[in-house]
Order: sequence, then C-alpha cells, then structure tokens
Amino acid sequence: MRFSMIFMLVFMGFINTTTAQIEKPVVWSYSAKKLDKENVTLFIRANLEKGWHIYSQKGKIGGPTPTKFLFTPSKDHLLLGVTQEPKPMTKFEKVYGFNVSFYENEVIFQQKIKLKTNQTTVRGKIEFMACNDFQCLPPDEIDFKILVK
Repeated sequence: MRFSMIFMLVFMGFINTTTAQIEKPVVWSYSAKKLDKENVTLFIRANLEKGWHIYSQKGKIGGPTPTKFLFTPSKDHLLLGVTQEPKPMTKFEKVYGFNVSFYENEVIFQQKIKLKTNQTTVRGKIEFMACNDFQCLPPDEIDFKILVK
C-alpha cells in the first residue's frame, strides 16, 4: 500500500511537470540589408503561433504593453529615425474600453542606421506582451544582436 501511494505521488508530480510548460508563442529573428556603403536597414521579425498577437509600438496609456525597441548606443553606428512598423490590425477591446492595435502571424519592424565603420553589431532589447483570446502572458524582454557587414 505504501509503495502504491509513493508511486502515485511521483506519477502525479511527473504529469504536472510535463503539462506546466512555459508558453513562448513569439519567435524573433533578425537580419540586415546594406542600402549603400553607409546606410543599412535592420529587419526585426516576430513570428507568432496561431491565435497569438503582440501589440503595436503606438499603444495608449492604460492599454496593453506596447512593443518597444531599446537600442544600445554605439560609436560604430547611428540610429536614423524611429523603428518603423507596418499598419497594424485594430479592434475594440472591452477590457480596455478602446481600440487596440496589434499584429498576428508575422510582423517585420524596420530600423535604419548609418554606419560609422565597415561593420558593427547592433545590440538592444525588445519589450513586448503576447496575448491570445484567453490569456495574456506577462510582458517579456529579450536581448538581441544583429551583425552588420
């Protein structure tokens, strides 16, 4: 009887461990395209699992956490303007009481930079929040680096 009870507790713990997986519905990837000797466009791509979305950079106060790009300053390159995004989808969210702007499936953000050297590594962080129709994950922050040659 005691063996059966221990076996059952271990088995239940195994089931809880395997079903309590961390959700990671957004995969980020990066690339760079040289436009000429000095000017480069960085591409920051978010691929989202079906049913998930992230929010535009242009969120309203009191709404969901907007996507934000924080670039680490460097003597090797200069940011030109702000990070560009395509036109987002928009819908009224009852929980916030106003329209929110978001992206599903895939979105590509673009940042132009001017090189001060032949090559550089652009570093920074992305802050974002992923939601689906049933839940929102806590805001997340990831580091990135993009090699530009």
